[in-house]
Order: sequence, then structure tokens, then C-alpha cells
Amino acid sequence: MNLRKTLGDNAERSACRFLCRHGLELITANYRCRRGELDLIMRDGDSLVFVEVRYRRSAEFGHASETISRTKQARIIHCARCYLSRYQAWNEAARFDVVCIEGRPGEEQIEWLKNAFGAAN
Repeated sequence: MNLRKTLGDNAERSACRFLCRHGLELITANYRCRRGELDLIMRDGDSLVFVEVRYRRSAEFGHASETISRTKQARIIHCARCYLSRYQAWNEAARFDVVCIEGRPGEEQIEWLKNAFGAAN
């Protein structure tokens, strides 16, 4: 198995556990649409939360939060719109969060950026 894929999967599981400990509920992981993928879709009270997980072993070449370009944001927004359309959830409140994980496995630092960018609706 691809090491990068394994690290990414582990980071997504860590982020999911972290968010669940903070009261969010997992709806689905790795939702795919034509132009991309949403790492996690969760519920926070009455809101849908589209979560992008970013992992960096170290911040030597920049922090994980710095790796979300406008192009990446646009893809995430597009996928969220596909999800909202498919499940007829246009009237639901929604936001985009980013969970940044830095450090070697077992020594990770987790940063949760709520409402990190643009609106889904």
C-alpha cells in the first residue's frame, strides 16, 4: 500500500476521532464526486460540516494550514454543492472546517480551524 495514502488515512481517522470527542457526528468519510473528494462530512448540531484534513510530518516547508490553495477550496466547495444537491440538503446550515495535523504519528499536534473558508450555500 502507498505510504502517503496510509498516512492520509491515519490522519483522517485521527481528525474524525478528535472531532467526535468535541461533539461532532460522522455522516460519511471520503465522499467522492466528479471533481474531487470530501475527507469528512460531519454534523455539528444543526449544521453540516465539510472537513478537509491536512497532514504534515513537520512544518519545515510550511504548516499544514498553508497547503489549502484557492483551487483546492474551489474543489471542496464544488463537492459540497454536489453533496447538498444529491441529498437535497440546500436548506441546511453548512460550513467548511479544516483539521491540520502536524508531527510524527503518536506525537501529532491537531489544530481545528472552524469556518475556514467560503460558504456552501
